[in-house]
Amino acid sequence: QVQLVESGGGLVQPGGSLRLSCAASRSIASINAMGWYRQAPGKQRELVARVTSGGGTNYADFVKGRFTISRDNAKNTVYLQMNSLKPEDTAVYYCNADLLGLYKRFYWGQGTQVTVSS
Repeated sequence: QVQLVESGGGLVQPGGSLRLSCAASRSIASINAMGWYRQAPGKQRELVARVTSGGGTNYADFVKGRFTISRDNAKNTVYLQMNSLKPEDTAVYYCNADLLGLYKRFYWGQGTQVTVSS
């Protein structure tokens, strides 16, 4: 089990940047995969980025080249650096811990709002 707390969301203009943080209550080195998901109003929650304990990453096509996921095991924290933000990136962003790395045993943070608007 793990508790997750996201921070760093806010209002930003198109083309701007934000850095989201996810602080975990336990060692993330023992969690097979950490990820960021997002959910826009009226839409399903979708994968944004994921990083495994071995350092492998995968990204949704709509964020490749713009977003970067990283982790700091010493701080038990996962980050999502978001650059070149677009209005369609507006959503609640959720941190996810996938304990077994099987897209099955999930734990979620409370979410942080990201709004991209001029």
